[in-house]
This record gives sequence, structure tokens and C-alpha cells, in this order.
Amino acid sequence: MFIDIPSELEAALIGLPLPTWELDGSAPATSTLERYRSELTAAPRFEETAAALRHALTGEGGGYAVLRLGNLAKALGGADEETFLRVATGFAAEVAIPFSPFPRWPLWKQIGVKIDKDPGKSSGIGYNAFHMDVVNGTLPPDYTTLLCVRRDPLGGGPSILSDAHAAVSRLSEDARALLAEKAYHYGTFFDLHGVGEEYTLFPILDGSAPGEGFVRFTAKMLERSRLGREHADAAGKLAEELVRGQVTFMLEPGDYLIVNQRRFLHGREALHSGQATIPVADRRLLLQLFLRAPISAGPAA
Repeated sequence: MFIDIPSELEAALIGLPLPTWELDGSAPATSTLERYRSELTAAPRFEETAAALRHALTGEGGGYAVLRLGNLAKALGGADEETFLRVATGFAAEVAIPFSPFPRWPLWKQIGVKIDKDPGKSSGIGYNAFHMDVVNGTLPPDYTTLLCVRRDPLGGGPSILSDAHAAVSRLSEDARALLAEKAYHYGTFFDLHGVGEEYTLFPILDGSAPGEGFVRFTAKMLERSRLGREHADAAGKLAEELVRGQVTFMLEPGDYLIVNQRRFLHGREALHSGQATIPVADRRLLLQLFLRAPISAGPAA
């Protein structure tokens, strides 16, 4: 699931003349993506690398990948520099269509560290439990992606991922039946676009064949949503199985994590204590981008 960039491809990408992207609504314009693809596919071993990326995300047993782009980030001025982001966006576009569901944010959204934020949020300092992004939208992003600009200088905050369908398969038939009922809810739905309508009551299992479809879950619903006892117990058992099957790794600067939300859920261990002693400009920083598969069907609201 970790994909290194061949040296000859790295060398070609450093000088590639990718233009600044133009947006058509919340996504890069078709002309921008076509130009990126034309330039990138001419680079040696790009198509081979892109094929390996797609296989890691959608092939049997797959569901996430980490592109090791650290050398490129250094050569192009850092993972938060636009020149490098054009390359990362080009790789993302080989998987699906990049877009932003947040009108008030640019294409890539910053996720920094705020010590006064809810610790369980993505920008908080505590444990960020397993979840899928935009869990309460009728059309969640098919992929969520995180590009590491800076890791926690104190050494905390490794990423955690878990195969959602494998976790579901280890549950009892009764628990799975409860998870398939429209009894779950979480969060607010405000100022979003490109993700359908608000799904006020939803099933965690969407009725697809076993091993397919979204596992519409966030562990935060266990503490922050009013659920019936049986439904809460079933969701709690799923949370336990997700933790039991988790993989853990640290993202390094330039690492680009792409998660297929129809297969894997993601989260993050707590950052190391002492975050208040770190200047804001030196704290952990990720950039987030969402991807939409060209043809994606969601459940009825």
C-alpha cells in the first residue's frame, strides 16, 4: 500500500510545466485536468505508477495507498507549495475527480492543530476515532485524501485505518441486521455542495452486497448522538472490530494518503502532549482533498 516514485519519474516531474488549475465550480476545469494528464502521461513510468495506485485502492484486498512524494516535495519547495500541489492533484485525478465540498475553502483544505479545538476533531489534539468523511451526506466523497506537510514534531498523531467490510464480517448476523436499519444520525449539514442532501437518519450498512458500498460510520455517534440501546450496542461492537483490525503508520512530509471510503475508514491517534509549547507555524499540518468517482450512486435519502 506504500508506493515509491521511480527515480526517473521523479526527475521528470520536477520540471514538468503544469499550469495553475482553473476551477469549474468546486472542481478543476476539464481543460485543466486534460492538460495535467497530457503532461503527466508523457513522463517515464507515470502510467505504471498510476496503475499501481489505482490497484492499491480498488484491487482485491486494497482500499488505501500512500504515495511517497517526499523527494518531490523537497525539490519543488515543500508540500504546501502550489507547484508541488499541481503534481499531487495530477496523481489524484488518475484515481477520480478532485473536488471541494466546502465553498468557503480552496480545493485543498488545511488541517492544522488548534489546542482549543474539540480534541476529537481533525484539527484537535486528541484521538480522532474511526470515521468516514461527510457521513451524513447522501453522496459522500468516494475518496478522502490527506497530504502531509509537517508531522507532529513531538512524535504523535500516527494515522489509523481499518477495513470496514472486514470488521462488519466479524459481527453477528443480529448486529449486522441492526446496522442495516435507518436508525443512525450524526453531525450537522451546513454550507456543503457536491455531496447530495442531508441524510438525517441513515443505515450504517447501505444494503449493498457484502463487501460493497459505504459502511456509513463515525465512532463519534456513540457519544454524541442519541441512539437506541440495541443500535448503539451494534455500532459499539463495530467500533471494537475496527480497532481490532486497524493498521497504524506515521505520515512523513510529502506522503500522500488516499483512502477509498467504500472500503476503509480512517482516523488518527492523539498528538503528543505538549502541543501548546510548539509555535503554530511548526505544528502538524495536513492538506485534505476529496475525490468523486465519475459514476457514483448513493442511497435514497
